[in-house]
Amino acid sequence: MTITNFDDLLQVARQQVQPQRLLMVFTCAELPDDGTPEQRREFEAGGGGALVPALCADKAPDEIENFAALKLESGQFQSPWHVVFVAALSGANNTAPGSSDIEQTLDRMVESIKLGALDNMIAFDTSGSAIMLE
Repeated sequence: MTITNFDDLLQVARQQVQPQRLLMVFTCAELPDDGTPEQRREFEAGGGGALVPALCADKAPDEIENFAALKLESGQFQSPWHVVFVAALSGANNTAPGSSDIEQTLDRMVESIKLGALDNMIAFDTSGSAIMLE
């Protein structure tokens, strides 16, 4: 199945044999301190910027009704997010992943985002659509 939106990912995660955790890193767009005048104009017009990890979360697929519910819950964050990066972490022997595995994986996700190494995650915009970042 091709994942085109967050709800597709939820459906696939719920169908897995082993328990899953969806690991999420919510990011905000910021203009780097060394941004050029052109980058500054683009950012002020609502484009560009660097994605900076702001908040991490993990949930079982059954704890999320759909993207609309996740977005509503994320509205409680101190600042609005622009892109959420998601990875699934699978359990074993019918046991969900442990908290140390979840924490280590979230830490790796944050570092990967900072480095621009996004291959092992799916990025979703604020409408829940999967997006490709360059």
